[in-house]
Amino acid sequence: MSRRQLERSGAGTRRPAGAGAPDDTGCTVLHVDMDAFYASVSLRERPDLHGLPVIVGGGDSRGVVLSATYEARAHGVHSAMPMSRARRLCPSAVVLRPDPEEYARVSAGVMEVFRAVTPLVEPLSLDEAFLDVAGALRRWGSPAVLGQRIRDRIADEQGITCSVGVASTKFVAKLASTRSKPDGLLVVPRDEVVEFLHPLPVGALWGVGPATEATLLRFGLRTVGEVAHTPVRTLQRVLGPTAGAHLHALSWGRDERRVVAQEPERSVGAEETFARDVDDPEVVRRELLRLSERVAARLRAGGQQGRTVTLKVRFADFTTITRARTLREATDVGRVVYATARQLYDALGLDRARLRLVGVRVEGLSDTERTPRQLVLDERAEGWREAELAVDRAVLRFGAGAVRPAALVDRRGAATEPRATRRGGG
Repeated sequence: MSRRQLERSGAGTRRPAGAGAPDDTGCTVLHVDMDAFYASVSLRERPDLHGLPVIVGGGDSRGVVLSATYEARAHGVHSAMPMSRARRLCPSAVVLRPDPEEYARVSAGVMEVFRAVTPLVEPLSLDEAFLDVAGALRRWGSPAVLGQRIRDRIADEQGITCSVGVASTKFVAKLASTRSKPDGLLVVPRDEVVEFLHPLPVGALWGVGPATEATLLRFGLRTVGEVAHTPVRTLQRVLGPTAGAHLHALSWGRDERRVVAQEPERSVGAEETFARDVDDPEVVRRELLRLSERVAARLRAGGQQGRTVTLKVRFADFTTITRARTLREATDVGRVVYATARQLYDALGLDRARLRLVGVRVEGLSDTERTPRQLVLDERAEGWREAELAVDRAVLRFGAGAVRPAALVDRRGAATEPRATRRGGG
């Protein structure tokens, strides 16, 4: 066990004072959730900002908060909040630009840790997943020990922390990981599920949004326990047959849903929403280059290649069109993706059309190691792919933007970053 593992073993684990190790028999569902994922990844290169309020998101008036450290959350800042409001709530916060390529790379590493434990992994997003570890216990030990091993590996390999909920159902496991944040592990024994659930507010129930919560509060139901002790027929009259029965079952810890292994993603893409509508083709082409480089980097980080390149264009009136072209060979090379996207754009003849958004997506994915490559006579031993892999290594060492195409650098040597709101796709 490494020094970091010794320091972290049991760190943040929530359990009653004086109690021994909780009984995790039958608790084979884990919910693993990274702590403030985007902010934590961004802070790996900025250790001087640890302990300070930090917001990750777009810096302009149309930007939104992607993530915030717990110090910023204490001021009321949360994800999806407009940046203008977040700045008012926490004027002392440091704002960092998102780095989608790095988030995708770290996420791939996290998912690799999960799949090294069990093939039954159900990702919910880049930074959280359910795991069914029933088939892994003989090799790894108890569910709680397995959860701790996962936390240690992610901390050692990725330099970020996560919280783990261990329970017999998905619903309770997700609640447990939330209750153990940040950097904790919580086991909810099967025979203590009701004791754990009933004191919680009704908003903790899966599927209870603001409208449903308001309805339950209006009828005097404030805790999960009060919902549990309300006749199911009464709940069905108030909420409807399906919702009423569903919440009543959850309030007693009954959740029949299993962990469903998710297929690998079928496409990788990125989009750009301009701060102002753009009618300059050169600006659009530069953005297509930037997006193509980003998508290709994500493909390489995930060990994937794709055959179909899709261009997405949204006009000022919100009309949206897409065009696609299938390549002869799968690729993860930004130069190839860009050349194809540009050809699709040029073929549209939109010289003076006002555009609100452009996007590039690569589909028809396959594992790079299993993708056959057609050899060409007199082909150079090393080409654009090797050059871009070298760029990946430089970015990993020196940070995003360390190396970029000349077309994305102005005469002063500064990056030509448009004022825009970015979204990555997967």
